[in-house]
Amino acid sequence: MWGATAVTYKWACPMAQNNGLGARLASSAVFLAVGAGLVLQVRQVMLQEVRQARRIAGAAQSVLLRPLPARIDGLATAAAQLSADRGASVGGDLYEVIATEHGVRVVMGDVRGHGLSAIGTVAAVLGSFREAVHDEAELTGVLGRLDRALARHLRDRARVEDTEEFVTVLLLEIAPDGEVHALNCGHPWPYLLSGGRAELMTGADPLPPLGVFPLPAELPSTPCGRLLPGEALFLHTDGVEDARDGDGRFFPLPAALAEAVRGRPISPHSVLRAVFTQLLRHTGGRPKDDVAILIIRNDRLMRAAAYQGAGTCTIGPPGPAADTPPVVPGP
Repeated sequence: MWGATAVTYKWACPMAQNNGLGARLASSAVFLAVGAGLVLQVRQVMLQEVRQARRIAGAAQSVLLRPLPARIDGLATAAAQLSADRGASVGGDLYEVIATEHGVRVVMGDVRGHGLSAIGTVAAVLGSFREAVHDEAELTGVLGRLDRALARHLRDRARVEDTEEFVTVLLLEIAPDGEVHALNCGHPWPYLLSGGRAELMTGADPLPPLGVFPLPAELPSTPCGRLLPGEALFLHTDGVEDARDGDGRFFPLPAALAEAVRGRPISPHSVLRAVFTQLLRHTGGRPKDDVAILIIRNDRLMRAAAYQGAGTCTIGPPGPAADTPPVVPGP
């Protein structure tokens, strides 16, 4: 349409045949308008394509790393992650919380590398976890399934590209009475948030990351004590503790957690918001590595006591969450 307009003006308009200054200025104005219209139309088409691509990517990423419900089997949850690749909402970090007949099972993991290149491995590990937690009675069986799924994925990738990849994985099982057992393959241990303090839940030595060495024949899980009502676990990837400021100083995670829980009840969303705010301030708005945080608070007996106080022993569905949704500041 724009080309036809320009050609029609050039050959059909008498002014276009005139070589005078005014005619040349008029011709220049016409062709400038034609060029500007063409550029604007191309820009509009490209923007529509970009918006469509983002909608498709957002839908795929929400299935891969789906939002967690506010409560899972009496446990309050809050989670968020930030990809190191600008414009990507999912990177090389992964997490999931699923209620099963064996207890609530949790995975927190970190794929070597970051950003979009790690999404395939994230999908392989999360897909295996979501199936294995329901099928395997023991946490060791879940870890074995993850290891085999990762090995298959790496073999398939090795056929098309030369890459060395591994995944750090933390598996937790939270029993109905609050007992916590863990299997850790090279991942940071969680912090226990209790009584205005933040302490590592255990200092046991972890196993090597998945994909580096074969799993040992014996895989005893680590008992981590009991998560009491009102207490919370803070799970994170190493992108949190390894984040540096402009002077090369690491992010002081224990101090940030202590400040987030000091003098107030533990709120998963409030802790998440406080830590992310301090982390982004520390890194100038853009961490160099993917970052993921997951907070789980035990609300089970607190809910039971609330219902019994109302004159009934039946524990029904939880009411509306008191916490507001997490607002993670942008870069």
